[in-house]
Amino acid sequence: MTKSSFITSVQTEKHSKIFWALSDSWVLAKRSIKHITRNLDQLFAVALFPIMFFLLFRYVFGGAIDTGDLSYVNYLVAGILVQMLAFGANYTTLNLAIDLQRGIVDRFRSLPMASSALLVGHVGADLVRNTMSSLIVLGVSFLVGFQPVAGPVEWMLVLCLAILFSLAISWLSAIMGLLVKSIEAAQWTGFIVIFPLTFVSSAFVPTDTMPEALRFFAENQPLTHVIEAIRGWLVGAPIGDSGWLAFAWCVGIIIVAMPVATWLFRRQALR
Repeated sequence: MTKSSFITSVQTEKHSKIFWALSDSWVLAKRSIKHITRNLDQLFAVALFPIMFFLLFRYVFGGAIDTGDLSYVNYLVAGILVQMLAFGANYTTLNLAIDLQRGIVDRFRSLPMASSALLVGHVGADLVRNTMSSLIVLGVSFLVGFQPVAGPVEWMLVLCLAILFSLAISWLSAIMGLLVKSIEAAQWTGFIVIFPLTFVSSAFVPTDTMPEALRFFAENQPLTHVIEAIRGWLVGAPIGDSGWLAFAWCVGIIIVAMPVATWLFRRQALR
């Protein structure tokens, strides 16, 4: 075999592996999406929780919170949207833990399929769920007085950042799903991480009202940058450096979390 033939053969084999990995991931993503369509309470649970917060903060606490020239409902939408994306993406932890506990993963491991396909499938399904929930939350926000000023470019930026943020949290959730030992642990692990982060941010109140140490953390954690960027694009609030920092945080988390989750999954296969 000549050198050129050998290189061509290696490239063909590499392309074939990529194709089958994508094909396997798509099959398992469709499996997870079917679980959503056949069990719509997951979708409504993800959407109803932030809607409840939205209405409570809008009508109960909104009159007591000063957001300057920006109406509170316009201030609130970005925070509620990011909170919903974070909790929705956290379903990867629960669904992955369920698969591991029920033994279906052992069956998948016996098949000639890409080892990362199950993880990609769950992450992809979370993205679909979050897209549907986002539309519900935005629809409710318009009903209670949300008035965005975003043009097509700003809406596209919001969409791209929302997708990246959902993927970042999903891959972190995949790590937690592979580390927890039970389904019960999977149900509360993500909650105790995400819930404080959404409140110690600019989601519901301006950070300048917080104590100094808490304010420093809130202003420099990734959720605040994502919220401030989305808020700025939607309603014209000041963004500062949050635009590029939000994208940098999301991409950085994906770059680190994706191979770690894949490694943990493969390590479990060797046990």
